[in-house]
Amino acid sequence: MPTDGEPGARQQAEAGDRDRDQRHETPAQRADRRWGELLQEVRVTQTGVQILFGFLLTVVFTPRFAALGTVDRVIYIVTVMLGAATTGALVGPVAFHRIVTGHRLKPQTVAWAARLTLSGVVLLLATVAAALLLILRIALHNAAVPWLLAAVVAWLVLCWFALPWWALRRYEHKGRYEHKE
Repeated sequence: MPTDGEPGARQQAEAGDRDRDQRHETPAQRADRRWGELLQEVRVTQTGVQILFGFLLTVVFTPRFAALGTVDRVIYIVTVMLGAATTGALVGPVAFHRIVTGHRLKPQTVAWAARLTLSGVVLLLATVAAALLLILRIALHNAAVPWLLAAVVAWLVLCWFALPWWALRRYEHKGRYEHKE
């Protein structure tokens, strides 16, 4: 969460006050609720990342890997590194929480864990794009690859970022729990 000197700090504080007022929560209860919600989000995301990363780790041991050209090997290495970084970002909230537990830093922990989770989602987008690039290059060998990749990346950006930000902008001025009909 931004400090008072950072842009957006006042808006976040006001939004937090509205949320707390509507739910009748103390700051500690709000932090606990937000932590629980964040953990659920991380659990869902981690499952997909674990499957993808596990698959990526096995590719190097297949007979076909030896036949890959230099460009495809580089794409593979970049993809594995992105997968490892994604895993780190999505496991980060758990490590952060474990290290600071008992030091009365729950609101700060929630804020940092949320940042790590969003970073993990961005890294996941890059990992999926890189993996898809490698797979499409091997499967198709044609000029359709960049177009197919761009379509999937555009779809993921729409689903994961554009729609939530659009909804946030559209509904934030109408009140937290109201919507325009």
